[in-house]
Amino acid sequence: MRIERTLMRSRRLVAINLLVLAVAAGAARAASKAELWARWQQQDAASAQKIDHGAWDAFLKKFVAAPHPSGIHRVRYQAVGPADFKALQDYLGALQAVAISRYSRSEQKAFWINLYNALTVDLVLSRFPVASIRDINISPGIAVRGPWGAKLFTVENEKLSLDDIEHRILRPIWKDSRIHYALSWATLGGPNLQPLAFSAENSEGLLEKAAREFINHPRGVSIQKGRLQVSSLYVWFQEDFGASADGLMDHWQEFADPPLAEALGKYSGGLAHDYDWRLNAAEK
Repeated sequence: MRIERTLMRSRRLVAINLLVLAVAAGAARAASKAELWARWQQQDAASAQKIDHGAWDAFLKKFVAAPHPSGIHRVRYQAVGPADFKALQDYLGALQAVAISRYSRSEQKAFWINLYNALTVDLVLSRFPVASIRDINISPGIAVRGPWGAKLFTVENEKLSLDDIEHRILRPIWKDSRIHYALSWATLGGPNLQPLAFSAENSEGLLEKAAREFINHPRGVSIQKGRLQVSSLYVWFQEDFGASADGLMDHWQEFADPPLAEALGKYSGGLAHDYDWRLNAAEK
């Protein structure tokens, strides 16, 4: 019986894996590999210094609509006034002055996540209203759509893009698939922008919360009309989620609520993937 279950699981996973590989080439946004920028490996493990993210925390609590009936946190971009926008830019200015290499690894993790999310919100606000963040075409290259490749920020005299923070710092240094659930692309299809700032103390809990929120929402993982439907994130970045069908299933089941976990355990078909690029703006 055990052998039969193993064989059934193997056939199921082969079917899923073949489809994942087949659709990967058609991804709407080509995934970047995690390639370490070694300059950012430096840290001071003994440092007790703290970075003040209070301004960002206050902004999030004021303008992120969570919980939302849709299960997707929305941002009240239209409600952000000049004083609020200035406070956000002052916060980003303060982060530019941080010598992050002198901080502990846990402080660095929160710093990079908050910086990424604050920069994304700042980008949207500076061009609002927009229908999608992909309409902010400032990345270098003719065929590139969106803002992720543009050098927007300077830390320790190094110019950085959003892609640098995500793919050359956060992913390769921490090697934690939950990082994907912490970063906001300002879309309805992506993980929630959390309504509070990350810190060294709350990062672990927030990463767990964010993973569960996304995986247990239909835009993350669901079985619809007998077919497994997942976010395109799992296709674009499958190397971070176990790099195989087995790895994907194990990852989903780790964070799935009991009904979804049970359904995944019995599933034996292929999968479809999708991503909603519309802006995560609040309706009012």
